[in-house]
Amino acid sequence: MGIAAAFVPGFWTFTFLRLLVGIYGRKVSMIVAVVLEVFMGVIASFLPDYWSFTIVRMIVGFSVGGVMVVGFVIIMEYVGSEKRYIISALYQVPFTLGHIILAGFGYYFRDYMYFQLAISIVNVILLLYICILPESPRWLLAMNKTEEAIEILQRVAKINNMPVDDIRHKIEMDQMERQSSTLKKGTVADLFRTPNIRKNILVMSFAWFTCSYCFYGMAQYITHLTGNIFVNVVASGFVCFCACLIAIPVMRYMNRKMSVVLSNAACGICLLVIACFPQGIAAVVFACIGVLFSFIVFVIVYLYCTEMFPTVVRNAALGISSMMARVGSMIAPFVVDLGSYGVWCAPVAFGVFPLIAAALCLLLPETKDCELLTTLEEGEALGTDRQRTRNRNEPIEIT
Repeated sequence: MGIAAAFVPGFWTFTFLRLLVGIYGRKVSMIVAVVLEVFMGVIASFLPDYWSFTIVRMIVGFSVGGVMVVGFVIIMEYVGSEKRYIISALYQVPFTLGHIILAGFGYYFRDYMYFQLAISIVNVILLLYICILPESPRWLLAMNKTEEAIEILQRVAKINNMPVDDIRHKIEMDQMERQSSTLKKGTVADLFRTPNIRKNILVMSFAWFTCSYCFYGMAQYITHLTGNIFVNVVASGFVCFCACLIAIPVMRYMNRKMSVVLSNAACGICLLVIACFPQGIAAVVFACIGVLFSFIVFVIVYLYCTEMFPTVVRNAALGISSMMARVGSMIAPFVVDLGSYGVWCAPVAFGVFPLIAAALCLLLPETKDCELLTTLEEGEALGTDRQRTRNRNEPIEIT
């Protein structure tokens, strides 16, 4: 009951941030999320009782989710399709390094108040985004703010020593092509209004739910198998770091759909094997491999989700998927406790879901090497015979 009650403020925090993204753009919502993360984190360190601390920490958790999701969207909307897979994997590296460094904070700050204060004050540097963060040109174009988008693209092109002369012409021609499609502000309802987009968001949400459920659940399950909690956190973070590096060649040489399907299947098989060897070194090894594949899925679905949904609903799609991932991480600790009913119960409960996710992901369209979509019509046509053929011979290169 306590966790469920604490979830409500976090849910409305997510909803508020999503509304900001739709109305005011990526930059404003990112800054709001950062401010919430920093100040709520500091406030949490001084709260005297369990309930107030839990509720504020939930708000911190969803603001962190907002920072990660909006930050990823901004980066992906700047990067060209050729380097997108590398950047999407490297984007997760600071997350894994933070995971590892967290063990050091925990080791030296044993009092929870000082620990919470220390990890929150570090984030103050993110307030620099107020001054230096640019808006996403793709969002500006989707909102018909063409002049602002052109100005930003020309500035970025100059920084990267790229030609700026033809940027205005290409942007204006692209906008004219899209005049037949109504570029409206997308809402969460648009993700469920048409059958193809609805299918994609439901499957994608389940994929995010599953990888978070398995990742956090098995990370906690490993702590039941081994001793030192600080070593466990470092080891788990190192496994995630390796997953980020492995994901780069996986995304380069395999398509998105099959990489997610095979990684989920491998994760599920590893976790089911633990049911046969629930104790000892074998269990730890297979659990670590399962966590590795689970995090590889996490890295890939961030990019896969970004490529699958158009600009006007991209942040909403990532937001809903991220929220489902939070639900998975909330359920995971209760599943770990199923061990009291049998040592095989938790591994089986974790292992079945990635296999289901692998089967469902076969229904998703392929997005590798596709230009990012802009309109709802393009999103609905993705993976069908009606998919719009776009001219890729003259991309606007600014990176």
